[in-house]
Amino acid sequence: MIPKIFILDDEAPARQRMRTLLSDIFEQCPTNVVGEAEHAQAALDAIAVCKPDIVLLDVQMPGISGIEFARHMLQNTQMQAAPIVIFVSAHDAYALQAFEVHAFDYLLKPVRAQRLQEAILRAVRLRNKISETSIEDSLDTSKNQHSTQLENLDLPTALPAKRQYFSVMERGRILLVSVKDVLYIKAEQKYLTLHTASQQHLIEESLQAIELEMPSVYVRIHRNTLIARAALVGVERGMELDEQTGKMTEAWQVILRDCKERLPISRRLWPTIKALVK
Repeated sequence: MIPKIFILDDEAPARQRMRTLLSDIFEQCPTNVVGEAEHAQAALDAIAVCKPDIVLLDVQMPGISGIEFARHMLQNTQMQAAPIVIFVSAHDAYALQAFEVHAFDYLLKPVRAQRLQEAILRAVRLRNKISETSIEDSLDTSKNQHSTQLENLDLPTALPAKRQYFSVMERGRILLVSVKDVLYIKAEQKYLTLHTASQQHLIEESLQAIELEMPSVYVRIHRNTLIARAALVGVERGMELDEQTGKMTEAWQVILRDCKERLPISRRLWPTIKALVK
């Protein structure tokens, strides 16, 4: 099997350097570079089409880190169909986070040809075993095999950075929606709806989990609604349907920038919102 390779790095010289290395080791380690990209959304679109076996992924990129990119890609892909991720970085500080998102390997720049060859050949062997065992189990095994390597790295003790994007599956495409663009999130049955100034997107996540993950970004105004703190511009009196009586009652509502809809505030949460608009 000649593995299909995709390269994601925001710097063109780095992508060219990787192509040169792959060319240098082609005789011992044949590969087929099926695509490359400089930013995350273009990479997700291309990967869905060319279906690479291996993604060579830079860690530090503007807008979204390679760690977060890998998390979005893998959580929206059937594990057996997911490409194997090999991170490439100039810094070892992200290695532990990389393996937490099931990275297969972590190469430090400047990448040596021999090290790249070893990583790809091992990835090919893993790819050939996928039909016999789950890729997730195999990647966990790979993580254990790298325990000695991890112990020798200067790993951070800080928690991973909060994600900057939500990933949305729309018409077979993974779409990245910036957290900064989401004005409010509303729970509707088993889905959440992300509301931006111009669009709505459905995701399968927990409202409570998002609230706990990003308390500085979102605040709850109702049992089924979170709003972006930065979007809150005021409150006003309005009418809402009382679910118990079925009658319209007077209630406070939030005013959000770039949003015509007025969202009701529950009585229980009114003191919290009132404090924010003082």
